[in-house]
Amino acid sequence: MKIFTFLVCSLLSIQVLAQSNIQGLVIDDQGQPLPGANVYIQGTFDGASTDLEGKFVIKTDLEGDFKLAIEFLGFQSRFYDLVLPTNSWNETIELKERFNELKAATISAGAFEASDTKKAVVLRPLDIVTTAGASGDISGALQTLPGTSTVGESGKLFVRGGDSEETATYIDGLLVYKPYNSAAPNTATRGRFNPFMFSGTVFSTGGYSAEYGQALSSALVLNTNDMPEQAQLNLGIMSVGGDIAGTALWDRGAVTASLNYLNLGPYLAVVPQNYSWDKPVQTATGAIGIRQKTGKAGMLKFYTNVGESSFVLTQNNSNYEENRLKVDLRNRNAFTNLNYLTPLSDKLILKVGGSYTLDEDRIGLNSDEYREDLSGWHGKVSTIWQVAERVKLRSGIEMFGQEYAQGYLADSLDFQADFTENRQAVYMESDVHLTNRIVARIGGRGEHSQLLDQWTVSPRLSTAYKINEYTQVSAAYGWFYQNPLDDYLIYSTNLKLERADHYILSAQYVKGSRTLRAEAYYKNYDDLVKYDASKPAFQTTYDNSGTGFAYGVDVFWRDKTTIKNGDYWVSYSFLESERDYRDYPGEAVPTFVSKHNFSLVYKHWFSKIRSQVGLTYMYGSPRRYNDLNEDGFNEGRLKAYNSLNMNVSFLYRQNIIFFASATNVLGVKNEFGYTFSNQPNSSGEYTKEAIVPGADRFFFIGCFITFSKNSQLNQLDKINDQ
Repeated sequence: MKIFTFLVCSLLSIQVLAQSNIQGLVIDDQGQPLPGANVYIQGTFDGASTDLEGKFVIKTDLEGDFKLAIEFLGFQSRFYDLVLPTNSWNETIELKERFNELKAATISAGAFEASDTKKAVVLRPLDIVTTAGASGDISGALQTLPGTSTVGESGKLFVRGGDSEETATYIDGLLVYKPYNSAAPNTATRGRFNPFMFSGTVFSTGGYSAEYGQALSSALVLNTNDMPEQAQLNLGIMSVGGDIAGTALWDRGAVTASLNYLNLGPYLAVVPQNYSWDKPVQTATGAIGIRQKTGKAGMLKFYTNVGESSFVLTQNNSNYEENRLKVDLRNRNAFTNLNYLTPLSDKLILKVGGSYTLDEDRIGLNSDEYREDLSGWHGKVSTIWQVAERVKLRSGIEMFGQEYAQGYLADSLDFQADFTENRQAVYMESDVHLTNRIVARIGGRGEHSQLLDQWTVSPRLSTAYKINEYTQVSAAYGWFYQNPLDDYLIYSTNLKLERADHYILSAQYVKGSRTLRAEAYYKNYDDLVKYDASKPAFQTTYDNSGTGFAYGVDVFWRDKTTIKNGDYWVSYSFLESERDYRDYPGEAVPTFVSKHNFSLVYKHWFSKIRSQVGLTYMYGSPRRYNDLNEDGFNEGRLKAYNSLNMNVSFLYRQNIIFFASATNVLGVKNEFGYTFSNQPNSSGEYTKEAIVPGADRFFFIGCFITFSKNSQLNQLDKINDQ
């Protein structure tokens, strides 16, 4: 009996000695405990979970060589070699957060993005064309965002104290030299391109990527559609004309073609106008887009757009005979874009592209004749290299070419001039995710102008910190250069590139369908062009002695949740800006600047009557103008700008939609400035004429019909394209 007891005790002692005690503490890279982490010996059932303090203990009878695994959702796993049995294993284990691009911080300072594929965007492509008052114009819709000022006599984008020429437009990364239709003096224009060409839009109000240059204030980057899903035919019957578009598909490829004709003659005969239209606006446009998949993941995109437009109108202007200015305008424009994208490996993408712009204006000004010819091309080779999980590098080489000519023929003047400009550029930019919460974008752009014989180097830096799942802060800084306007270079090439420095601080909150953004910014201008307006343009002296600044705060709120079937956004901008440039006698507030800008956009879907109603209200505080009958420069004040716009769409059948819209439905008499006579009258005063819109209101009615194999398809996303 004693022998048996001895044997049992001996066996128990051996078992206790063979049992291992494995313990430790699991923390993140900030030193915080990770409760609930899974800790186990691989290939066995022995394991444990960490407690609220991140601690764990595993007791095991295993013997031999094993691996200890530590796993926690969202973090990189770690492994340790174990030689069992052991009684002394006790470690503090630090887990690093696993990189997740969908949850990581993103660069958002200065950028509003409209996309169907990106996360946390503030607008979708459909929003751009379903905004009341935009009339299907991309620039018109973007003017409801903070950072923009409504300049009714132009219709172009004026961003954060910058002139409209300070915004550059790119399609698939390639420069568009003439993004707007030609217009008469002091009349609004609109963009040349149908917004339904594009699946994504990035509108940068400052601090934009080193991939883009030649813009002191803003970059508008438009990305064309990829492969369409199926063949269809669309018809549009409108109060101002009609259009037809069709899509055909083949194996791995597709073609889309469209024809559009507008004639405002019948409309102008019914709706009162502020100008006398001797010949109504007529435009004819044709476009072809081809998509072809290549290899496993390559894509070839081709797009061309050709159009002609013409009109004749008469405006009141005291500087011309009988106080009348007759404008006879004819324009021809062609734009072609070709892009090829292919992956060279799992981590390297190559993109090669080129674009060409041709634009011809022939303008009669009473008995005088003016012509303007431009041809420009842009070639680009770029790569995107995923260097590591957290590091992405973008780089490219670019070539630009431009030929520009002006001619002016009057009774006492025959002026002809032209110039040729060639530019070369290189850029490199890297996105580095230090953690899921911190990302930095570091890059630079080098550019050379042959015409001005000048090299420029533009550093760009952006960073973002994600405070929590819904909130992040961003900052951006950079130098931005731009050639002087063609109107200056035609007379003088003894100039430098103009420059602006951007400083931006941004905060963004996105939760579900609610978005709140606030940005503060400062821009410093240098080397702006100045000249003496008392001399003719071809005799004056041009130099780069101009300066300026702009600073302000932009706020944006969007909510698609609170109101059932409703969607709205609110924008507010505060802006202070002064410049000493062009013919200014000193620092003054530019005429295109509004200190306060506000817009409210609301859309509501009524399912019972299958209709959508949209409302947009826009306000701009009084702008400055130079009153020649008063002391001071640009000290005059206009009335505040107000406009309430409305649209309604009705789904008559699944493939038939009726649409109607009206701008400035309250008929507010907006004024955009004054033109003054060159000489005072007998009373010593300069005669002035108010600059007003072509009409106090604009009305539109249309019917859109879709034919396709899928009877559910329609043009509901196209109802506001006009």
